[in-house]
Amino acid sequence: MAACTRNRDGDDSILEPLCFPELPSDAPGAPGAELLVCLFCPDSVPQHQKDVLLKHLLLEHKLVIADVKLIADLPKYLLFWRGRFQEQPLTDFCSVIKTNSTGPVEKQEDYFLLCDVLPEDRLLREKLQQRRLEEVLDQQQQEREDSSFQRVCMFCSDEFSGNRSSLLNHMAREHSFSIGLPDNIVYCQQFLDALQMKLDNLQCLYCEKTFRDKTTLKDHMRKKAHRRINGSNSEYDRFYIINYLELGKTWEEVQSEDDRDLGDDGDDDWSDWQAHPVSAVCLFCDHQSETMEQIYTHMKEAHRFDLHQLRTELSLRFYEQVKLVNFIRRQLHQSRCYGCQEAFSCREEVLRHLQAAGHVMTLPHASTWNQPQYFFPTYENDALLCTLSDSDGDERDKTGHSEDVPVIAEDVSDLRALRQSSVLNSLLKSRGSCR
Repeated sequence: MAACTRNRDGDDSILEPLCFPELPSDAPGAPGAELLVCLFCPDSVPQHQKDVLLKHLLLEHKLVIADVKLIADLPKYLLFWRGRFQEQPLTDFCSVIKTNSTGPVEKQEDYFLLCDVLPEDRLLREKLQQRRLEEVLDQQQQEREDSSFQRVCMFCSDEFSGNRSSLLNHMAREHSFSIGLPDNIVYCQQFLDALQMKLDNLQCLYCEKTFRDKTTLKDHMRKKAHRRINGSNSEYDRFYIINYLELGKTWEEVQSEDDRDLGDDGDDDWSDWQAHPVSAVCLFCDHQSETMEQIYTHMKEAHRFDLHQLRTELSLRFYEQVKLVNFIRRQLHQSRCYGCQEAFSCREEVLRHLQAAGHVMTLPHASTWNQPQYFFPTYENDALLCTLSDSDGDERDKTGHSEDVPVIAEDVSDLRALRQSSVLNSLLKSRGSCR
């Protein structure tokens, strides 16, 4: 990843390339830390060559291990059964599968299947799964308490130190890129290394297509809403706690089970259901409120910014309010005063300048912010945009009651008199005389 800094115009410029520390081979969760040994001979292979060993067991020793991908710790699993096979015959543990059973005897072969139908094998797999879960939870607890975390954001030049949650929350808030809650993630450094490697290789994190340059990649991820990871990519499974909870079940299976359990309760009473409130974020700070009245009050009291007053004074329509909010958010994100366009080194300096110079309620000429580019939200999940009111609609609501024009229905009780006095009679008579 290249180190970036934001210049006075708000553009990113590359300074120098950075290198992340390589993952040590003996780190927790690092593949290849232990060798995979054959159950019958001295052969062994690294963990990333697991298929080579399984092929060797099949061709040389006619042994098949069922559901290898569900074994939490394959090296320890193989060591256990290597010892057991030295104590007792293979047929005491494995099911025998005879091939070509209807053919000549000399062409028949016996293959052995080692699976969790055997209680001892099932118990071993469960113990390995439990031990792996305990190791993962210990690792996660260490990462949660680790205050030595230090890393540069993969989307900008901001550097974070202390706790990993500061970086993860920053990427979710500033770049709309979320890999999940920090408390649900384990081996966070390795996870970020894997994502960083894809970006360094100009590869989209979601569809994993490769592009010719970084600019094209960024445009693709923004336009296609691919600033996220692909949940169906099993490469990321080992970084989420949920994948360690139950033996042989992925996060999708665990979640689908939860849905079925809820459906079997038979409780159709939703009267106590409370939807998760949508929080709106202040234009100037990280303060969030669950109601729009609260966020408007906060901005007015804490920052002396009155959006309702600006809307009234400038007679802003709905889409003009949208562009104004997006304009202010973008200027503050780029550490620039939206009133005088002066640039600063950080947002805190901008906020101090706004108060000192009295620019909080000062807007530039409408041609500066009333542009089509500000139809697009600065933050994709900006709840404030969903609550803006339409000035025209409000005015119509206010004036509609005072300008009501009464409508008096025509009296049609005497239909005979109405027909005789109707102007249609004279028209019909004149038409008949013309004939």
